[in-house]
Amino acid sequence: MIDLDASELNQLRAHLEQVPAAAHRNMVKATEFSARGIKDTSRDFASGLEHAPYYPDAITYDVDDRGAGDGVSAEIGPEKERRQGALGNILEYGTINNPPYAHLGPALDIWTPDWERGLEIAAADALDGRT
Repeated sequence: MIDLDASELNQLRAHLEQVPAAAHRNMVKATEFSARGIKDTSRDFASGLEHAPYYPDAITYDVDDRGAGDGVSAEIGPEKERRQGALGNILEYGTINNPPYAHLGPALDIWTPDWERGLEIAAADALDGRT
């Protein structure tokens, strides 16, 4: 599993002191959008594995909105309960007998700038009163 944690939002909240609830909603939207993108990209990267054809469908995401002032986080990765979901660590990191097939990490690398930009826009909108 790869966790996407927005704990820096708490620091931003402290700096701004009063972030409107709408800004938090926009931060949740940015996290949701990027988490879905990471999931989809990971699935694309993991597709076509002859020995793990069902694995991509095991990759999911969940966004945890802890509420304004408490942050938001996303968990993206294979669910072990789903068909071939338990292969996640083996595929991503490899074993002594199998080379890694990185798909989650590269997807995170691709989507992180978009997520950060979404958070910046949400904060700027809050400062400008455009939320």
